[in-house]
Amino acid sequence: MKAAIIGGTGYGSIELVRLINKHPHLEIGSVVSNSQAGSSFSDIYPHLSNIVDQPLETFDPIRLCDETDIVFLATPSGVSSKLVPPLLEKGIKCIDLSGDFRLRSPEEYESWYKHSPATEDYLKQATYGLCEIYTEKIKTSNLIANPGCYPTATTLGLIPIIKTEWAEEKSIIIDAKSGVSGAGRGLSVTTHYAEINENLKAYKLGAHQHIPEIEQVLQDESGNPITITFTTHLVPMTRGIMCTIYVNLKGNISTSEVVELYNQFYENQPFVRIRAAGNVPSTKEVLGSNYCDIGLHVDPRTNRLTIISVIDNLVKGAAGQAIQNVNLMNGWDERTGLTDIPLYP
Repeated sequence: MKAAIIGGTGYGSIELVRLINKHPHLEIGSVVSNSQAGSSFSDIYPHLSNIVDQPLETFDPIRLCDETDIVFLATPSGVSSKLVPPLLEKGIKCIDLSGDFRLRSPEEYESWYKHSPATEDYLKQATYGLCEIYTEKIKTSNLIANPGCYPTATTLGLIPIIKTEWAEEKSIIIDAKSGVSGAGRGLSVTTHYAEINENLKAYKLGAHQHIPEIEQVLQDESGNPITITFTTHLVPMTRGIMCTIYVNLKGNISTSEVVELYNQFYENQPFVRIRAAGNVPSTKEVLGSNYCDIGLHVDPRTNRLTIISVIDNLVKGAAGQAIQNVNLMNGWDERTGLTDIPLYP
């Protein structure tokens, strides 16, 4: 199948190129970047010389529909909601890596993202692409709202416990840390070397746009209204997300019982790996891979569960999950093109 990438010069796009290039059923048909049209992809990313010398093009929906089977949209928020409708009407499958189709409420999207929302007709067509949870819906969908990086790590870490009677749902606190690539390739004071090197910053306290996305998924899976405390931090590394999640427990539950619960829940999910009791994952151990590694610990003194969930924000948190969604949409083994061993050290 020929795949097009719209928004071709960001980190999410370059990761899509890397993954598509080695996928047995996909090839890159076109890469769209209005700001860099006329350049070669290897002009922007020299490490692709003699590998992917794709010319960058302007957005032309008619030509795109004639030459493409599936489109990945790695655009800023507020853009894909305008580009997706004409593609869907022509029968092109779309995977949106922005937040434009993740929230079901147009009002909530406008409040958190500060952009005009997609129309409700297309919001209703979108399937939230958290592969391990919505597998069957994804298989029959033509429009996937690829989850955000923080929500992927957080919801995979929380869903098994909030589907039981063990968790105090009002107690959820998420301490999340991300590498600088999560902020994109654009230059800013926040990601300037002198600002982030040897530094640790909390940002968007109580205002991060991933808060309603996380709450929407947790409410869907628990059946109860859930409000979270979610604090994000920028750390001086390139890739990786670690979410340290705290949940009070209702009864006397042991770490081994929680580990068994998670092992059973993700038993048939190849990209979620549950650590044994006493084993805590680090971001380096999933670097460059589509894995989400989860460690669990119950403190009997406080009766509080600590969940450590780690992913590579550009793979499982973006491009890798997008490829996993495509695999499910087309009836391929969901591991296809995604079996890389994490880069270590």
